[in-house]
Amino acid sequence: MLILLSDAFDRSLPGILSKYGEVTEDKGRLPEAEIVLIRSKTKVTKEYIDSATKLQLVIRGGVGLDNVDVAYAKKKGIVVYNTAEASSIAVAELAFALMLALPNLLCKADRSMKEGQWLKKELKRTELMGKTLGILGVGRIGTELAIRAKAFGMKVIGYDPFVKESDYVVMKPTMKAVLNAADYVSMHMPLTDDTRGIINKTTLAEFKDGVYLINTGRGKCIIEGDLVEALKSGKLAGYGNDVWYSDPPENSPLIDAPNCILTPHIGASTNENLLRIGTVVDRLIGEYIGK
Repeated sequence: MLILLSDAFDRSLPGILSKYGEVTEDKGRLPEAEIVLIRSKTKVTKEYIDSATKLQLVIRGGVGLDNVDVAYAKKKGIVVYNTAEASSIAVAELAFALMLALPNLLCKADRSMKEGQWLKKELKRTELMGKTLGILGVGRIGTELAIRAKAFGMKVIGYDPFVKESDYVVMKPTMKAVLNAADYVSMHMPLTDDTRGIINKTTLAEFKDGVYLINTGRGKCIIEGDLVEALKSGKLAGYGNDVWYSDPPENSPLIDAPNCILTPHIGASTNENLLRIGTVVDRLIGEYIGK
């Protein structure tokens, strides 16, 4: 059995998986591979699947499967998994870090010091304590974020069409109800036909003035141009973004937008998470082979 690691994983993974067969990182051997491991970079399209004539199993190390043509894979008899449970803490911690950095003006403070400025009076911080966090998508990551927010004394509300009750989030019946009440909004929705471009000029009008928005979910859930206008007008006080239309982004208006903290899709890139992904991948392959 040939296992192809098509994207970057922890260095220990090839050794762990060697008990199942040969492990390679040579993408030129895709036609020989029976198992392919991917993260975000590799796109498992119809053409990709057709070129992988021996492919039986695809595992994405991460959350979501929007870079895999799941329907075509199923048609070809290929099993597709992800490792959603592994990444929850890593992504939630990045979202929370962005929530802390934006109102504390950390990037501006750091930059001004390095430029020889002393903006002690000019930099006006605000606190998370007592503020309301609205979570869009109350799955594993959203729940981990809620736990951290409550520890900081925040009120937590949320909307998820598939979640009616939560131990950590006061669930609202509509997204509008969350947007109308939240001081911070954090997005953790998958990319579907229903969520594509869901944050746009119309929904941004439902936000309170001066809200901070965080997106560590999917870049295409937001209309970037509409978001930039909201930042320029002050409708949004700030935006923290880790996800893009493409990796890396091409001609994104966010790059030059005000009051943004932008990161290069690093939500799942912690040492601990890569190890957890490896553990889940090992279990999934073992279960698949054992069937």
